[in-house]
Amino acid sequence: MSTIWTEKYRPKTISEIQGQKAIVERVKSFVKKQNLPHLLLAGPPGTGKTTLSLALSKELFGNNWKGNFLELNASDERGIDVIRVKVKDFARMKSLSEIPFKIIYLDESDALTREAQQALRRTMEKYSQTCRFILSCNYSSKIIEPIQSRCTIFRFKPLKENELTELIKEIAKNENFEITEEATKIAINLSEGDVRKLVNILQTSTISNSKLTKEILYEVSAQANPERIREIIIRAVNKEFVESKKLMLKIILEDGLSGVDFIKQLTKEIWNLNIENNKKLKIIEYTGEIEFRIVEGSDEQIQLSALLAKIANL
Repeated sequence: MSTIWTEKYRPKTISEIQGQKAIVERVKSFVKKQNLPHLLLAGPPGTGKTTLSLALSKELFGNNWKGNFLELNASDERGIDVIRVKVKDFARMKSLSEIPFKIIYLDESDALTREAQQALRRTMEKYSQTCRFILSCNYSSKIIEPIQSRCTIFRFKPLKENELTELIKEIAKNENFEITEEATKIAINLSEGDVRKLVNILQTSTISNSKLTKEILYEVSAQANPERIREIIIRAVNKEFVESKKLMLKIILEDGLSGVDFIKQLTKEIWNLNIENNKKLKIIEYTGEIEFRIVEGSDEQIQLSALLAKIANL
């Protein structure tokens, strides 16, 4: 790969960010006034949190943005020493530009320990004249209340299907590959609203293929064809336990799925079955129990076989 597409197609300005119109408008007004509160960006991965932070810094500081912007990944450096040393040292230094403050961006800040968050709370308060903090997280509930109350909270949403479709069309045109309409919808479903994941799937799929089909996408994304997953459930519901188990083992071996991956796909397909709703609810209950057992260390094949047996006994 000569270039990584996730970086190549990352929006360069705030206005280019897709799917977060209300957030973009508010952030643009902050840049226009050259003022910024502490920000807490919460939402699923691949929805534009890091991109917004980088674009914001570039538009505020211009060519000097690197000297006024510190990015730390809190999941790698999550202890109290990081806050006391790296963050505090950067926060106490005066800005090198006309803007009177610098920016510290803490990615995955929900991974910070509670002790580190308590130290960060005091740092945010003490150095508010010289530094602004942007905290990014998947779950804002894991951030302590004192920090949340000091921040303006922006909640990012997964991008809509039409927005992702336009992105796929743009990439296909620029990178000179074809993708069928069916494959486009499958790529969007596989990405689950995560733009980074979507772009990675497309780049990996096009390395040896100039035309993308659903088979190629399922192979690259290490997921089984949903039609085969549905067949497993239908056979189990029809009390064809042996055939259902054989097909399950075949799919797991051929597609290299773990037990948890298989259950996640199976859970998605339950709602597409033409069976009574009370049976769907019972199967969901079974999948939750079996998933817990697998995560706790039980044998995957035994537990998945037990799941199919429970479904067959409905």
